[in-house]
This record gives sequence, structure tokens and C-alpha cells, in this order.
Amino acid sequence: QVQLVESGGGLVQAGGSLRLSCAASGRTFSTQVMSWFRQAPGKEREFVAAISWSGGRTHYADSVKGRFTISRDNAKNTVYLQMNSLKPEDTAVYYCAAGPVVAGRPNGYEYWGQGTQVTVSS
Repeated sequence: QVQLVESGGGLVQAGGSLRLSCAASGRTFSTQVMSWFRQAPGKEREFVAAISWSGGRTHYADSVKGRFTISRDNAKNTVYLQMNSLKPEDTAVYYCAAGPVVAGRPNGYEYWGQGTQVTVSS
């Protein structure tokens, strides 16, 4: 199994930046892709970004493309989400997920972190 622990969430003003971290432990070799999802109150959980452990191929939702950057440090088994130019509509609980392939839907991932709150004020 894989355990995912997230950190870095908080309260920022519009236009500010945050860097989220997701530390993975356990059988991380059994997963191929790490992703970030987010869920705002009353809305479905939505895909944000993904990266492969091998090769570092990245994918982004249109809503964050050009503002967010996903990266990974394989030696530390850690994935990051650098969020710049934050907007109030980015406010959500952000979840780290691990799975076998890139998937835009939550049911494509087997392992999940506990979530970290990101709040962007106007």
C-alpha cells in the first residue's frame, strides 16, 4: 500500500502563491502517476495536474494551465504543486492521489491523501 501526506495549504490573497507538498511512503514503486485534485464546497472533485514518476510527463487542467506547476523529487518520494497567480476560484480542498495511469476522474486513482485546505481571498 501507499501512504500520502500533504502539506503547504493555507490562506493567501489573490495573486499570491502557495507550494503544496505530497510525501509518499510504502510501495511507491507500484504506482506510475501522481496527481492533484481539488474539491470546492458543493462541487465535484476535479482534476488539477498529474505527473509520471518515470519521465516526468505532466498534464494540467485548462483552468490552471500557465499558473500551476507540478513537479517531483523521486529521491524524496515527494510531489509538489507550485501555485502562482492564485484566484478566489482556486479555493478548495486539494488532494494528492496515486494511480497506475493518468486519469482525469477520481475513480482512476487508488491512493489518496487526507487533503489540505487552500483559501484565496479577494
